[in-house]
Amino acid sequence: MTLPQRLLLGSLVLVSLLVAAIVALSGGRLEQRLVEETTNELTREARLIALSWQPGTNADALADSAGSALQRRVTLIDRSGVVRGDSKFDGEELEHLENHSTRPEIVAARDRGAGMGRRRSASAGDDELYVAIRHQLGFVRVSISTATLRDIVSGARRDVLVAGLIALVGALVLALLFSRSVTRPVVELRDVARAIADGDLDRRPSISAPGEIGDLAVALHRMSEQLATRLHALEADDALMSTLLESINEGVVAVTDRGSVIRMNESARRLLGVDAQTPFSADVLPQAREIRAALREAMSGVPTEPREMSFLGRTIALTARPLPGGGAVLALLDLTTRRRLETIRRDFVANASHELKTPLTVISGFAETLLDPDLAPAQRQQFVGTIQSNVVRMQRLVDDLLDLARYESGGWVPNPVDVDLRVAAADALALVQPEAARRRLDLRTDIAAGADHVFSDATALRQILQNLVENAVRYTQSGNVTVFARREDVGVIIGVRDTGVGIPREHLPRIFERFYRVDAGRSREVGGTGLGLAIVKHLVEAHGGSVRATSTVGVGTEVAVVLPDG
Repeated sequence: MTLPQRLLLGSLVLVSLLVAAIVALSGGRLEQRLVEETTNELTREARLIALSWQPGTNADALADSAGSALQRRVTLIDRSGVVRGDSKFDGEELEHLENHSTRPEIVAARDRGAGMGRRRSASAGDDELYVAIRHQLGFVRVSISTATLRDIVSGARRDVLVAGLIALVGALVLALLFSRSVTRPVVELRDVARAIADGDLDRRPSISAPGEIGDLAVALHRMSEQLATRLHALEADDALMSTLLESINEGVVAVTDRGSVIRMNESARRLLGVDAQTPFSADVLPQAREIRAALREAMSGVPTEPREMSFLGRTIALTARPLPGGGAVLALLDLTTRRRLETIRRDFVANASHELKTPLTVISGFAETLLDPDLAPAQRQQFVGTIQSNVVRMQRLVDDLLDLARYESGGWVPNPVDVDLRVAAADALALVQPEAARRRLDLRTDIAAGADHVFSDATALRQILQNLVENAVRYTQSGNVTVFARREDVGVIIGVRDTGVGIPREHLPRIFERFYRVDAGRSREVGGTGLGLAIVKHLVEAHGGSVRATSTVGVGTEVAVVLPDG
């Protein structure tokens, strides 16, 4: 039931009860008052008639004349209760009237001088009000029909009822107007409050009124503004938090005390391989023992120290911390690259030390031998040659290390120019021509039309080709070594193809690492430093290109670089 309906119903019930109470009370009070007034009036009339009743007076004639004048029933009764005169009865009727000595009003008049009675008259046949006074000759009684009183009371009640109905209609009209004036702003405030609860914080009440309704409208207006301000602040904080979480490389997973994941950044999804949209149950997370143990401890309020785990081919540092309000947060740090770099660093130090130690050992040994004055000149010359070759090897190693350090540090920037690829290929092949002739290798070029010119650093391109050609000749015992080039959508593809021993598939991803060798002993025998392909990779990447290798054991190897057009 709406507020206007409740107000109208309440007004109807209240006014109806008031009208009923007024009608009931006013009718009874009016009737009582009328009886009192009529009794007093009948008493005065009886006293007036008593003045005219003297000894020798015709009682019946006096009763008739007085009754006609007063429009009352007048009865004169002697002391014994016999009716001597009655304005309503004459002759034989008068003689047959009962003795009135036992009538209540007569008994009261005999005792107190005046009496009143109200009953149905046996002679007149209707309800009457009797008033009697004591007289020296007996009793004077004046009566009136109560129907007259009832008519007066009924009329008064009708008037009150009509007035009450008019008041009821007026009250209903006023209640309707009042309810509308009250409920209209209340309904508007309700709609605004519902809109705010549904998230529409732009809704504002349009009410401007004095009193409590106006105060409520102002309070609701201020509340909506404060909510909007706070919500915008929370949204900004949430957006900032989301941006920060998504921008860090560390994976973050927030779990509630009920085991529901409510926050998970992209790094965590990538590390754990989870695609479910939050919120979702923590059971969806991987069932790895380390993850479950850390989550269980953090949920119980015990923080965990970083622990390393292997998952999906990655090395991950896992940390768990309990949240103040219950729940836990998992932090995942991908250590794969760091561990790989640490391995590369250890390998680099070990390989560099080993590469330097070998020629230094040779030089030291032969230098001590040269100190012998009895050493034959032929042997002395042979030892000096060995020392010189090892010095050259060390010099090449140091030069390659310095070049690689310069390229990796970003201290070198290529200066691209238009380079004739045919000339650069011929220069690179000319450097290995003596070794190729010794091995009886066929050196070739296969440069397609449109790929004979490339936009690159001339020195870097020659170093790239020289390293690739030297590697190909070094590991090819027979067959041919070919420098090729062709133009594709991505740029110019330049490479060297050989018919050498080939590289096993498991080694191909690592051949561009520093000092990485498929067969370390053989590589040292043929004079390689293990840095050539690493230098090639850095030079190509400095041009914005890429390098790749394909090989089949016993068939040959192809190493190709992609140099994008300027």
